[in-house]
Amino acid sequence: MSTPRLRTRGGTAPAVLMVIGSCTSLQFGAGLAVQLFPEIGAAGVTTLRLGFAAVLLLLVTRPKLRTWTKQQWFAVVAFGLSLAGMNGLFYEAIARIPLGPAVAIEFLGPLGLAAVLSRKLRDFAWIGLALAGVAMLGLDDGGGSLDQVGVAFVLGAGFFWALYILASERVGSLLDGAGGLAMALVIGTLAIMPFGAPGAVEGLTDTHFFMLALGVGMLSSVIPYGLELSALRLLPKAVFGVLLALEPVIAALAGWLLLDQGFGMVSALAVALVVIAGAGSAITASRSASTITPPEDTPDEVTASVHA
Repeated sequence: MSTPRLRTRGGTAPAVLMVIGSCTSLQFGAGLAVQLFPEIGAAGVTTLRLGFAAVLLLLVTRPKLRTWTKQQWFAVVAFGLSLAGMNGLFYEAIARIPLGPAVAIEFLGPLGLAAVLSRKLRDFAWIGLALAGVAMLGLDDGGGSLDQVGVAFVLGAGFFWALYILASERVGSLLDGAGGLAMALVIGTLAIMPFGAPGAVEGLTDTHFFMLALGVGMLSSVIPYGLELSALRLLPKAVFGVLLALEPVIAALAGWLLLDQGFGMVSALAVALVVIAGAGSAITASRSASTITPPEDTPDEVTASVHA
């Protein structure tokens, strides 16, 4: 699989800020979701999150479903199932282990994919440094042991995240705009509904829970989608994947601020390593951009990687 060509229009600095904004919105949305778990369950929150995002995107995009081919439908179904697995397993994980370590472990999925996509030694160096930070952050949970079931869930979420990225790229190459993502959200909602329907119904019938779940949907899907859609037009996926190394950092901060989850010295060192890796990747990407001429046939529409 080839790495998408890098656009130079507008520079990479805005794209870096978009990724950071997306990560921040996503992880604070996850922190908000955790507060709903005792009331409507992780699967119920997942169902409502995906369902709200699906309705909003369908209203905006209004995809012309009758014109889609079997190949396009197959890609969208795979996209939706990977999305359901990624989100459902991740929410089950953060119901059992702290948010920071969960995101750190989950990130091993897309990080491994980024390593496969990379072709330059310097990219492997940044990925290696980020991996060291992610591993340290994942191992430091304030002195206790991580729940093994939670770890298994988040490893599964990381696997589905990598599949999601590949499926996202496939849908983006077959369909213009965000119609593919909108229908993938519908399919993802239907796939998770058998597990989350009772909690989702309770969330829909209680005004307080409904507003919180709507906030989760906005912070965890709609806002990150808009930001990442724009960022992916400026950054190749390999660089984009390394920049996502900031997510465990932001997740740890969100867990500390919203959920009173610990943040020790090992975590602080891990944060430093991940930030250095992210900054180094952005710098080298910016230098590469100045030497690359964008082709005229590069498509403008891609599918954003709205992850768990």
